[in-house]
Order: sequence, then C-alpha cells, then structure tokens
Amino acid sequence: MPRDRQSLAHVPILTYGFRPFFLGGAVWVVLAMVLWIGALAGAWTIAPGYGLIAWHAHEFLFGYVGAIATGFLLTAIPNWTGRLPVRGGPLLALFVLWAIGRVALLASPLIGVLPAVGVESLFLPVFALVVTREVVAGRNWRNLKTALLVALLALGNIAFHAEVVLRGEASYSLRAGATVILMLIMLVGGRIVPSFTRNWLARRGATTLPAPFGPFDIFSMVAAALALVLWTAIPDRWPTAVGLFVAGLAQLRRWSRWTGPPTWPEPLVFVLHVAYLFVPLGFFAVAASILWPSALPFSAAFHVWTVGAMTLMTLAVMTRASRGHTGRALTAGPATQAIYLAVILAVATRLAVALAPQLTGSLLTISGSLWILAFAGFVVFYGPMLSRHAR
Repeated sequence: MPRDRQSLAHVPILTYGFRPFFLGGAVWVVLAMVLWIGALAGAWTIAPGYGLIAWHAHEFLFGYVGAIATGFLLTAIPNWTGRLPVRGGPLLALFVLWAIGRVALLASPLIGVLPAVGVESLFLPVFALVVTREVVAGRNWRNLKTALLVALLALGNIAFHAEVVLRGEASYSLRAGATVILMLIMLVGGRIVPSFTRNWLARRGATTLPAPFGPFDIFSMVAAALALVLWTAIPDRWPTAVGLFVAGLAQLRRWSRWTGPPTWPEPLVFVLHVAYLFVPLGFFAVAASILWPSALPFSAAFHVWTVGAMTLMTLAVMTRASRGHTGRALTAGPATQAIYLAVILAVATRLAVALAPQLTGSLLTISGSLWILAFAGFVVFYGPMLSRHAR
C-alpha cells in the first residue's frame, strides 16, 4: 500500500465509516436547522431556485439520513461479510462526495440548479455500488435486499430533484424516499432491536425474551410495504388510510413482541424501542391526516415518522455504535439521555402545532431548537470519541 494511503487508513476518523458520517451528519443537521429557522424568520434565503421547503425536506431525508445510513452500513457490512471495512482514502472520498452535495445545493444560486442537483446526485449511486460490491464479494446474499434499498434511495433522490426542477415541488418522490427509509428502519430495526434486547435481558437472567423472527414479521413487513406504496401513489384516498392503519396495527404488534418495557433501566436499549414505536404511530398519524386533515394536517403527521422514528432511531444507533466501537461501556449517561429526551420533546412540540395553530411560529422554533440541542449535544459529547483512537 502506498505510504499516503496507508497513513490515511490509520487516521482515527477514517478507520470506520461510522466515524466521519455520524459526526459529519450531526454537524450538518445542526447547521441546516439553523439555516431553516433563520430562513423561516426572513433573516436570509436558501437555494431560491430550488425552493426552501424542498431543500429542507431533501436535506433531512436524503442528506442527513443518507449520511447516517452510510455510516451504519459501512460499519455493519464487514460484520456481515467478513471483509475488511472501507477505510482511509476510499472512505474519505465517499465523505467528501457527500459533503460536496450539501454545499452544491446551497450554492445553486451561484452555479445553477441543474449543475447543483447533478453534483448532489452522485453520492448515493456511488454508495449503492460500494454496498453491492461488498455484499457480492462477501457472498452475503441475504443482505442484497439492503443493497437494493440503498439503490432505491438513490433513485428516489434523483426523482426528488427531477420533480423539483420540473414541477417546482417534490411530492411523489418525497413519499417514495420516506418509504425506502422506513423500510430500512423496519428491516434493520427488526434485526438489531430484538437482538440487543435479547442480549441485555439474557445477561440479567430474564426468562421472557423477544420473539424470534418469524412469519408474522414477514407479514408485517409486507403489509407495511404495500401500504407505503399505496400512500406514495394515491396519498389522499380512504383505501390508503385503511392500508396504513392495518400496517400500523401489524407493526405495533411486531413491536410488542420484542419485550421492550423491562429494558427501561438501560436507556441505550430502551430508546431503540421508543424509536421503533414511532413507526406504527406514524402509520396511524398519516392515516388520520388522510381521513381528518383539518384535525391533523399531513405536515404534522409526517413528522411523527421523520422526527420520531427516523431521527430518534438514527440517534439511538449513532450513540450505541459510537460507544461500542470505541471501547466505551454500553450504557447511556445523563448527557446521552438528554439527547434522547430533546428529540422526543421536539416531536411533541411539532405535533402541538396541529392543536394550537395560532402558535405555529413559536412551536416550530421550539421544536427546531430542541433538534439543534440534541445534535449539538451529540457533537459535543460524541465528537471526541469519534475523532480519536478507540480505547
């Protein structure tokens, strides 16, 4: 190995995918939320040729979640395949490609919308190829479905840009992107939540353990996939609401089989159950927004998934993986618990907009500030362990 590549492979932050992408993703969403709140207050404009709302939705769904999914998968895949992790120069190149995409959209007034979306669209297809290569090279065929979901996320990202450029807004691709991310959460969460719970309970001699993966899990995933596809295609019809409600019941039943309540003494495990609970709650909320839009607007219901399931689950995974892979104890101290609580309160205040629309501006600011507090806390408390050698 050339000396420069060998030295890069030993830079602490480039030894595993979770290090740059967890830290970079957290720093980015703090900045992005500050920009979003300032833009709502009229202090500045963001990507005027692209659109403020489209930029906000894109940078959460595809920018932030894309980064965290990359960090998680680049760390998990070596365990699945037995291959060495992507590290050093190749990892740095992937991270730079992701970061350039964030800058490109912000710079769209200077470089043009089409060049900006072209640059931004490069990262996820490249990452999908990396995942596919690692899975195939390791003959880990069962995880080809993960590579497929990453490829679908890349297609959803391109479709999002196409909709914005051609129609001025993204609707179908917004729902399609959310669908892929939720399927990833249900797929990966359905593996790690019961597994970590089982390990924690078994060490304490518990006799009631999470149910093993079985036919009901497959049914719940299929029901969710069908309901989400229906929602993507026809989001405002009563059959869609029925499908979402049925999928929510199936996911709630799946969640209940994982024996979550006894894990409350260890927030690092318990938070995984709280995060996954927002998946069925999101199904119920979006179904209700279709049937009673005046009582529960879609924008509020959708945030049960985005701020609840997606944000809390990613932070739960980020904190656990950061601690475990750097040799720290797998326990959540007061700072980590505060991070979790801030996200849960952010969901509550975002939903409160539907109950008190006259306070919309204040509640959105509070929710965004809690979001910033959570991720700034992650950067402060977890940044040092991500940027240094493991213990």
